Amino acid sequence: MKSREIDKTDKIILIELQKNAQQSINDLAAKAGLSASSCHRRVKILEEVGIITRYTATLDRTALGFTNEFFVEVSLSAQTEEAFEKFEKAVQRVPEILECHLMSGQFDYLLRVVAIDAADYERIHRSRISRLPGVQRIQSSLALRTIKAWVGYPI
Repeated sequence: MKSREIDKTDKIILIELQKNAQQSINDLAAKAGLSASSCHRRVKILEEVGIITRYTATLDRTALGFTNEFFVEVSLSAQTEEAFEKFEKAVQRVPEILECHLMSGQFDYLLRVVAIDAADYERIHRSRISRLPGVQRIQSSLALRTIKAWVGYPI
């Protein structure tokens, strides 16, 4: 933590907010054993020091029509700072790329990509991913089923 240690009460607040950030401050305070005003103060501090960075809604990708999820390994033709910057900037403009991670190992980047179906992924592969700056090699893997989805950090 940037300016203070996380105590047991902070951990309860963080765990509960990861489960449901829309719950009332009164419900959150009750779970943490605090008054509403004390709980609100703690949440504000956790926001100010950067532990809580934002609040979001988790959407069901299949309900939105994205039935396919791919993990795509990308190798660049050059491993220079300029090549990385160009690639990373371009990735930001592709909405189907949900995540992009710079990796160590046999490839440079790992992308998480959603598509409506196989034809849609072919379109994304041909018109988006393969046209990103510096791409030399692309290896795609279709996720057949999610066994454990990310729901929050272990606190």
